[in-house]
Amino acid sequence: MKVAIVGATGLVGNVMLNILEERNFPVDELLLVASERSVGKKIKFKGKDIEVISIPTAIEAKPDIALFSAGGSTSLEWAPKFAEVGTTVIDNSSAWRMDGSKKLVVPEINANELSKTDKIIANPNCSTIQMVMALAPLHKKFKIKRIVVSTYQSVSGTGVKAVEQMENEILGKEGDMAYPYPIHKNAIPHCDVFEENGYTKEEMKLVNETQKILSDPSIAVTATAVRIPTAGGHSEAINVEFENDFNIAEVRQLLSDTDGITIQDNLETNSYPMPMYAHGKDDVFVGRLRRDGSQPNTLNMWVVSDNLRKGAATNTVQIAEYLIKNALV
Repeated sequence: MKVAIVGATGLVGNVMLNILEERNFPVDELLLVASERSVGKKIKFKGKDIEVISIPTAIEAKPDIALFSAGGSTSLEWAPKFAEVGTTVIDNSSAWRMDGSKKLVVPEINANELSKTDKIIANPNCSTIQMVMALAPLHKKFKIKRIVVSTYQSVSGTGVKAVEQMENEILGKEGDMAYPYPIHKNAIPHCDVFEENGYTKEEMKLVNETQKILSDPSIAVTATAVRIPTAGGHSEAINVEFENDFNIAEVRQLLSDTDGITIQDNLETNSYPMPMYAHGKDDVFVGRLRRDGSQPNTLNMWVVSDNLRKGAATNTVQIAEYLIKNALV
């Protein structure tokens, strides 16, 4: 099994490397791929130094799988070229997510839609992944009508520059700004760029990707995305209205029985999800389960996940594992 990581020197690329090692992913040859300025650098994997190569060199090597985390424009240009030589691309950017000919996959929910003909597979947005992980089993049972979600997103979702901005501000140092305002001791209701409708791209990803992953365009979704000064882990306050009524005990049991979900919901011991607990873990953590008393069939929940792991790198690797296990590559 020959595997390429495109964007290996980036924040998510680095986490992908760690996850491949942690999960003992079956890789016989690993190609680490980055921009021309990084070619020749060495990155350690399983105690061995591997030299970074260029994208054209990687294409010539014809890897079986290419895990992409190098930005939308890079993916739009190069993913089809990998696909042309027979490589299956799993892309972590937004480039292919809403392409009608591409699958948008969270393995626990819809990996069974994949086939050998899928040569470019889209990995959903980090905030979408953790939300649909918590909602998919409930949608099957009670059928979702409407979702109102507010996100509280880590600076790591923006990238290295944003993490450095926050760390510099904590230390009182001058430095480059990833955001138009300070992030330390602040909350910025502005994730990604604003669109004509007044929502940000991040907010619209939650709308569009949720409908696609759950295969239900009738689900109404509205979102507000906020950047907060945490280093790892996105949090979401989700209000979800169902067509059918539920009881909290049944909701808790359904979520407890779902792979990849951990329930933290004991008010007597102040147990609820927080980024500090989710950081470095692959599960999606769910708590503060309670009925919305203001209207029928409506649930409030609090959902937290490590945005660089299940929200990005882990989900990508899990898709690759599914492909290998089911002989789809």
